[in-house]
Amino acid sequence: MPYVDIATGARLEYVDTDPSGERPPLLALHGMLGTAVRHLGGVIDWLKDDYRVLGPSLRGYGQSRPKPRRFPADFYRRDADDVLAFMDALGIEQAHVLGYSDGGEIALLCGGLAPGRFRSVIAWGAVGFFGPLVAKVVTAPGYRDRLAPTPTEMTLHGIIDRDAFAQEWIDAVLATISAGGDVSLSTADRIAAPLLMMLGEQDTLNPEEYARRYLQRAGHGRLEMFACGHPIHDQQPEQFRRVVSVFLAEASAAGA
Repeated sequence: MPYVDIATGARLEYVDTDPSGERPPLLALHGMLGTAVRHLGGVIDWLKDDYRVLGPSLRGYGQSRPKPRRFPADFYRRDADDVLAFMDALGIEQAHVLGYSDGGEIALLCGGLAPGRFRSVIAWGAVGFFGPLVAKVVTAPGYRDRLAPTPTEMTLHGIIDRDAFAQEWIDAVLATISAGGDVSLSTADRIAAPLLMMLGEQDTLNPEEYARRYLQRAGHGRLEMFACGHPIHDQQPEQFRRVVSVFLAEASAAGA
């Protein structure tokens, strides 16, 4: 896969399904312990006939640099800045953006930080705000072990200490909660593009009430609920594709 050096100092490997740029660009942002191909390969294959799908691996994941992957309290903002710099480096002035899990949080943040650069914003497994309900999940006994990388993931991402990796992410989330919980809620009302949020009904980390709070702050957009857990694109693929297809068609028509 190609690489690009970006203004934030990162070097990102990425998927580009249409280097000629004939199709409208769409950014696909993966979640924790993923890469574009690992988490969103099926989504990319499905969308590539209609869009130029650009899937960067976030810094520290896969072959992207710098390594190791770190989680300071502001890591979502850092990654959002990387995505915007990635667009600059490839000459992408405006794109659709979709993101899963941590990638969904980044997609929401990008939409608010640079509203003129996005034709639509899609996020699933993300709610833009971390409150007491999230704290209860991430501090539950055994959660760090469930979050920690597998041996395969440790090799893929160059992780040395599996427990420290998971704990650093938890500590960043708890620091965000202590600071008021804002991931992207404060910029939600700046999102100008059509907005779609999706959650699984069994996704305990991302409460429906927080997503509805986000949409209320944004002043537009909609929430689709699915009868599954966190990775709705894997657990409910047909419904996921149906909802996203209709949304993208509507967003494309609105921006034509």
